[in-house]
Amino acid sequence: MIKTHSLGTTCIALILGIFPTLLRAEADNSYAIVVSKTTNANADWRTVVDSLVESHKAKVIVYDGAVTNCTADLAKLLPRYACFVAKPAEAGRQFVADVHRLTRTLNDDPYTDVIWGIVTGHSAADALRIAKNSAPLVIKNGGAGTGLNLDLFTTGKWFSEGAAGEYWTKEANGKPTKQTGPADSTKSIVEFLNNDHPDIFMTSGHASEANWAIGYSYPNGYLQSHAGKLVGQDLQHHIYPVDSTNPKVLLSVGNCLMGHINGPDCMALAWMGSAGVDQLVGYTVVTWYGAMGWGVKDYLTENPGRYSVAESFYFSNQHLLYRLNSQFPKAAKATVNIDGENINKFAQELMQQSGQIPPDQQKDCIGLSWDRDVVALYGDPAWDARLAPSGPHITTTLTQPKPHEYHFAVTTDAATKPGKPLSMLLPERLKNIEVTSGQTLEPLVTSNFIMLFKVGDLEIGQTKEVVFHADLLSSGSK
Repeated sequence: MIKTHSLGTTCIALILGIFPTLLRAEADNSYAIVVSKTTNANADWRTVVDSLVESHKAKVIVYDGAVTNCTADLAKLLPRYACFVAKPAEAGRQFVADVHRLTRTLNDDPYTDVIWGIVTGHSAADALRIAKNSAPLVIKNGGAGTGLNLDLFTTGKWFSEGAAGEYWTKEANGKPTKQTGPADSTKSIVEFLNNDHPDIFMTSGHASEANWAIGYSYPNGYLQSHAGKLVGQDLQHHIYPVDSTNPKVLLSVGNCLMGHINGPDCMALAWMGSAGVDQLVGYTVVTWYGAMGWGVKDYLTENPGRYSVAESFYFSNQHLLYRLNSQFPKAAKATVNIDGENINKFAQELMQQSGQIPPDQQKDCIGLSWDRDVVALYGDPAWDARLAPSGPHITTTLTQPKPHEYHFAVTTDAATKPGKPLSMLLPERLKNIEVTSGQTLEPLVTSNFIMLFKVGDLEIGQTKEVVFHADLLSSGSK
């Protein structure tokens, strides 16, 4: 929902409300596909690349060797989106970390310069299905293996990971109601995925690359990977194949390792295979601090309809980077090898590089650093999957009353207080940024986005505003 109109000598006025803050992939340099030389040479995987080129009028960057070898070409193009097409053998934990790190180096600030995702699959056919799905998804039917606010959805169902047999359901025009079912909910979850066609499914609790334990504090079955397919196995060892073809999102925000592609037979590829998942957010390591993963859920759900899944992933990571850079600048510059399960070793090396961190702040320092480069977004980063809008509606307005001067205003149609920092992608890239008023809102304005960390309470009829001066940043310019 972007409107433009003249303001006298004004260049632009943009009204960006609860709907997208992204530019669509229409400009020549707004979408880049990054692919290795070997994958691009494979006929089946080249079809995936060609499909994305056709959908997004994309430019292709082919690199040889490590994915970091694409950095110079990506910085020169400086697109809005970067899609990394990768075979499963390429898309492991280090690949995810490398993509996080290289996409922070395309400009001089410490923040991520593109919205990125990894398109992969158990087979090239799975990846091609994901690449071809460009139809926006309004998320109306929600499901989860953990607590989920069903009021955000038209219909939905979530299964308790803490109380055997408990689940909650919501019918259209109804209220969420508590129900009781089998203590082993494996079959019920598979039937929900297969028959109820959820648009999103969220998981938490114990997991590994090979399975997800449905029960957290009581015995229950598992969902498992089996040769690129997802299956349920209950406590009696009965097998229930998952065959759910409708496009959906998986938020594995509270699980260890579910986002780690450690081989062809892993959970991430199985969800993308027989479960119809076209976007997946998940950890490539064990998770304990949870800032990045749960932050994605918060961005997606706190202001329904404002952020897509890809935006939620992006802004959750930028929020984390802000906290790390502002509170622990030495730790933000540290480079520690990622061992997926050895948190103690990671913490020791981080503390050695970070200097003296007060004991009461060490958990935050280690947790933010641990989460920074280890959560993946699989799928097309330009795919628009978001919740249906519901109030209160926060409207953000960016105007340019005269050259180089920008006014960012916030209003609401009902009293509210944002939880996560209110965030918006800028419609054009900027440099030489100077905030001249509104500092009490604690604004962060980068070349690519604006975040307000202290919006506080918003009342009807009230406008809160940040004014900043900036110059345009051309592609490839630092």
